[in-house]
Amino acid sequence: MKFILLILLSVSAWAQSPLEDILNKYEGVGLSYAVVKKGKIIRTGAVGKKNLDTGEDLKPEHIFRIASISKSFTATALMHLQAEGKLDIDDDISKYLGYPLRHPKYPEVVITLKMLMSHTSALSDAKGYFTLDVLENDPPFHPYAPGEGYSYCNLNYNLLGSVVEKVSGIRFDQYIEQIILKPLGLTAGYRVDALPAQLLTPLYAYENGFKVSEAAYHPRREEISKYEMGKTTPIFSPTGGMKISAPDLAKYMIMHMNYGKKGVLSKKSAQIMQTPVLKGYGLGLLQTELLIPGETMIGHTGSAYGLYSMMFFHPKKNLAM
Repeated sequence: MKFILLILLSVSAWAQSPLEDILNKYEGVGLSYAVVKKGKIIRTGAVGKKNLDTGEDLKPEHIFRIASISKSFTATALMHLQAEGKLDIDDDISKYLGYPLRHPKYPEVVITLKMLMSHTSALSDAKGYFTLDVLENDPPFHPYAPGEGYSYCNLNYNLLGSVVEKVSGIRFDQYIEQIILKPLGLTAGYRVDALPAQLLTPLYAYENGFKVSEAAYHPRREEISKYEMGKTTPIFSPTGGMKISAPDLAKYMIMHMNYGKKGVLSKKSAQIMQTPVLKGYGLGLLQTELLIPGETMIGHTGSAYGLYSMMFFHPKKNLAM
């Protein structure tokens, strides 16, 4: 494990533990965390280094690419659009693609936005997920019918990001900023050049020594200059491209733990997102009892470019990590 991004809420044993020992145990470069109790951040901190070349210490305000926790932001945007009456998560995805998307073995089964959001679409990442072109010619599917099985698929969320653009008429990164980040007062985003460069934390993968994962913060300026709304959306990686600090991720998580916030996410929408569809996965959020035996926690994990992140909360007991 190279970078660890933890959000800790009301778990005093964790908050007071020797974090350096945790960092050393997992051979990490740095660890950032935030502690929240009763809906408020009561402590933030970081241990280890931000940059191995300069020796700069890691600080709570430093920003990480958080990988798949990003999916919850995309799902939140879709639920926001549904609350505004601009889409229905039970809509056929073909309605937004402009061409039919069907499982060749089950052509009569409609693939809905909700199936994509819950990883029950039967789509596969077998042909990659960095471009939507894979959907137009012999798209990859698992053998079961859409809605009948669960399989985690990054392509689902890059496709959903394109739906956000087609429905809102606003570029994906800008829409997330407009309806989530600004209302919550977060310094975060999907576009590298829109963030303070001095706060971006290099991510390190390990292969015969630590090496910076350059692709984690590739600005993609040329691709953005030729951007096609609803088609080249994966440039921003709605499936894993959010960049945010631990304290700001905690603020976002508190919104979900409190079942939404006026103007961002309705209570009904938050409850739908947190309700499992299959295998414990809801809509951009999942349930697990693996963290605290006997307690159902809600959230998401992330893993990419040498970073490992987690965001889990317990709405009723107001605790999380």
